[in-house]
Amino acid sequence: MAVFHIVLFKLKPGVTPAQVEEFKKACKAMVGQVPGLREIHTNAPLAMTAARAKGYDMALLAILEKPEDISVYAVHPSHLVVQNLREELCDDALAYDLEF
Repeated sequence: MAVFHIVLFKLKPGVTPAQVEEFKKACKAMVGQVPGLREIHTNAPLAMTAARAKGYDMALLAILEKPEDISVYAVHPSHLVVQNLREELCDDALAYDLEF
């Protein structure tokens, strides 16, 4: 069963579109490097439902092969690079993991 790792982000004031693109590129670069990471997607909320996003500006969806892969993902050097970028760009983040 696949695991869906969902993270919502509240960007700091002044974060530029170029910084967001750098973050997205670093996220995509993890695919093929992190064992068990099948795919990853990042984007802003849909304009038609953005008011319900409660201040979260962007989300990440990572699809992993199995629950154990979350532990590998969390400490992988590629993820640590992304995590450092997240800390630079975001005031807050909310993570939620599901298995289907």
